[in-house]
Amino acid sequence: MQPHYEFAGFMGKRVHLGVTGSIAAYKALDLARALQRADCMVSATLTKAAARFVTPLSFEALGASPVYTDMFDEAPGADTAFGHLEPGQAADALLIAPASANTMAKLAFGLADDMLSCQALAFAGPRIVAPAMNPRMWAAPATRRNWDMLGELGYIRVTPDDGSVACGDTGTGRLAPQEEILVATLKALAPQDMAGKRVLVTLGPTREPWDAVRFWSNPSSGTMGACVAMAAYLRGADVTVVAGPTSLVFPCGVTVTPVTTALQMFEACTDLWPDMDMACLTAAVADYRPVPFGDTKFKKATSAGAGITVQFETNPDILKTLGGSKREGQKLIGFAAETDNIRGEAARKLESKNLDLIAANNISRQGSGFGVATNEMYVMDAKGRKEQWPQLPKTEVAWRLWDHLLLD
Repeated sequence: MQPHYEFAGFMGKRVHLGVTGSIAAYKALDLARALQRADCMVSATLTKAAARFVTPLSFEALGASPVYTDMFDEAPGADTAFGHLEPGQAADALLIAPASANTMAKLAFGLADDMLSCQALAFAGPRIVAPAMNPRMWAAPATRRNWDMLGELGYIRVTPDDGSVACGDTGTGRLAPQEEILVATLKALAPQDMAGKRVLVTLGPTREPWDAVRFWSNPSSGTMGACVAMAAYLRGADVTVVAGPTSLVFPCGVTVTPVTTALQMFEACTDLWPDMDMACLTAAVADYRPVPFGDTKFKKATSAGAGITVQFETNPDILKTLGGSKREGQKLIGFAAETDNIRGEAARKLESKNLDLIAANNISRQGSGFGVATNEMYVMDAKGRKEQWPQLPKTEVAWRLWDHLLLD
């Protein structure tokens, strides 16, 4: 799983996981582990068909509790007389993954003839459904009708993936990737305190070409910006990412504009900024770009062993440009990757670039900066608040930044 999906901090939240009869049932074990890594408590219900593919003991061994099966079977640690009601009273979200075509039909029409369908009918909180089935079953008119009905009933729906399935057929019907299901569930658990906000995030490096094959860049992976984007998305924001060259992927609810050079990033950001409520610019933008040698590859023999001289031009300052055009009510966060005088540089950039908040990190310290999962931050805002944060996972840094900005 990519690091910007690994959010913790959901301690005290409980997810009830429903598992139905599908070859993909074994993937529910990985989902349970992923939810636990997010600090969620997990309980589970397996239908009779699901128990043919994976055992209740497997979930119990992972720490899921209670684990229900048949309507009248005893579940350790549960009030068996009212097990069909217990998740609705104790869990914060109900996730059914994988959901078979049969279970989808029960949910759509309100049938309650087994433990899981009773629990779903009695569950008043967020309900997430992630189907898995043969592509022809998924394409059947009855299944499409049931899928639409689940949307009308308020279910959060995670569309199945394309690809080959167990029987050898190919098409839509595979269980969606674990990341998509996890994000949908965490979003249902998260406070929606950024709902309705339009947020712009830049991330990654830029690449400034100087011949047909070489470029000037830096080692930014984009992970910090990806965590910032995902934190805003989980909290309900409408997120647009302007991404330099990285291997990062995002859920379908996040809009991604890929760019390569600083000039392309500048153009994208200045076009998007007027329609945004907030922006957080984490990208490691090259301050300078080489004057290109041309559209062909520079040959070593050309220099006759005497070396070469590369000339540079200044790239536009994206953060300062956005700060200078900031309208009333817009909020702007900047990042400063420094090697010395961290606090002084943060204060200077906060004022000179008209920021609301700046987060500065010492990239010369181990565990803080490029290519690692953590950051140690010095944070200050336009109202004079200053905080020194210890080394934290980048997901937690991202969450805290939005907390800080929303204090106003």
